[in-house]
Amino acid sequence: MQNQQSQNTSKIANPQTGELPKVKSPEMNDRDFLNDGLSTCKYLTDSLNIAVREASHEQLYNDMVQILKETHDSCREMYNMMFQHGWYKLEAEEQQKIDQAHKQFSNYSSQFPYQ
Repeated sequence: MQNQQSQNTSKIANPQTGELPKVKSPEMNDRDFLNDGLSTCKYLTDSLNIAVREASHEQLYNDMVQILKETHDSCREMYNMMFQHGWYKLEAEEQQKIDQAHKQFSNYSSQFPYQ
């Protein structure tokens, strides 16, 4: 039964808008450009997070935090565009697994110094 449930995962996605060609050619299309941009954005935010954490000069830190926020905002815009066009799909998790994770991490709150 559990194996059958994992095969029946629910997809969360909008229908594709029909803007893409039916046959993929070697040229990049809008989805390819957005996908490439989103991948680049994710790489940049990972790298900027490290740079911000390790910045010792206050003004450099402030500038990089601003750039990091703008980069995160750009990532979000690209994700939203891809999702709206049906080019980014998510998988819904089973409620039992969500409840299990919630219970596990809720129990950690007893370890916090301030309640």
